[in-house]
Amino acid sequence: MQAPVHHIVGLTSIVRERLLPISGTVLVRLNQKVNTSDVIAEANWAREHVLLDIARILGVSSSLADRLIKCKVDDRLAASTEIAVGKGLFPRSVSTPREGRVVVVGGGQVLMEVGESKLELRAGISGTVVEIIPNRGAVIQTAGALVQGVWGNGRIDSGLLVNLAEKPDSVLTAERLDVSMRGFVILAGIVKDAETLKAAADLPVRGLILSSLYPSLIPQAREMRYPILLTDGFGPLPMNSAAYKLLSTNIKRDVTVNAEANDRYSGSRPEVIIPLPVSTDLPALHEMEKLAPGLQVRMRRPPAIGMIGSIIAIKPGLTTLLSGLRAHAAEIKLENGETIVAPLVNLEVVG
Repeated sequence: MQAPVHHIVGLTSIVRERLLPISGTVLVRLNQKVNTSDVIAEANWAREHVLLDIARILGVSSSLADRLIKCKVDDRLAASTEIAVGKGLFPRSVSTPREGRVVVVGGGQVLMEVGESKLELRAGISGTVVEIIPNRGAVIQTAGALVQGVWGNGRIDSGLLVNLAEKPDSVLTAERLDVSMRGFVILAGIVKDAETLKAAADLPVRGLILSSLYPSLIPQAREMRYPILLTDGFGPLPMNSAAYKLLSTNIKRDVTVNAEANDRYSGSRPEVIIPLPVSTDLPALHEMEKLAPGLQVRMRRPPAIGMIGSIIAIKPGLTTLLSGLRAHAAEIKLENGETIVAPLVNLEVVG
C-alpha cells in the first residue's frame, strides 16, 4: 500500500511553484537567482465593482441607453467623468462615482472596477528560477532542509531562526517574548492563549513555528500578519522528535516559513525551508512511498497522533482493531518503546 510522505529531511532538492491568483506580469527571467523577498510577479486587481444602470437613471430603454453611453470596455476613467447624456431640453447625465476601469458595457448598464491596488507575488524562497509560467509566476528550485507541518495561517515570511523551546513540549507564553525577539522566526512549543499571539505581533516577529495550538485560538491565528505553522496539530501536543531535532540544530540560520493551507488536492502543505549550500545535484522528493518494514512513519490519528515510530511488520489480510473495525494494519514500534497496531491509512512516511 502507498502512503503519503511527510517530509522532514535535512538536505534535499526543493522545487516550488509560485503563482498569482489572477493574470498579471512576470518580472523574473529563466535561470535568474532570487531571494525570498524578491517580487517575481505582480498584478492589478480591483477590490470593488460598481454597476451603473444608465437606462434606469436616464429613464430610457436599454437599447437607447447603449447608444448614449460614451465609454467602452477597458477605458480607464477619472472620478466624475461623464459617461452618458440623455435627450431632451434638460437632459440628465451620468458620471463615474469613482476612478476605475470599465469592464462591461451593454444592456443599458456599465460595470466598473474601482479601488484598484497592486498585488505583488514574492519568491518565498531563495533559489533559481527554473521555469516561467506566463502571466502567472514561476517555478523556483533550491536546496536545503525541509520540515512540513499540518496547519498554517496562510502567511509567508523569512528570517533568522531562534529557539524558545527547550524541549518538544515547552509552552510559549507572552512573558517570554521581548524586544530581543523582534524580526526573528521563533521555534516554540505549545501556545495556549491569545495574549501570546498578540505579543508576537506587537514586536513583531517574522514567524512562529509551533508544535500545537489550542483550537479556540484558530480565528486569532488566522488574523495575525505573520506566519504561524503547526508541526503536529491542535491541543497540548509536543513537537515530533524528527521536526524538533532538525529545527533545533539549525538555529541562527535563515529560514522561510510558508504557512499555506494544507490542501490534499493541490498537494500544498505548510512548510519550513532552510536553504543550505550544496555542490552536487540532489534527488527530487517523492510524495508517495510504499509501506514496508523498517520505514519510519508518523501517526496521523489518535491515540498516538504525531508520534514517530518504525514499521515492524505489515499484518496479512484484515486486522480487527480495538474499535472493532477491520482494516489493513501494521505493527509499529514507537520511539517511546511502546508497540502498537495501527491501520495503514493512519500512517504517513517520514522522509
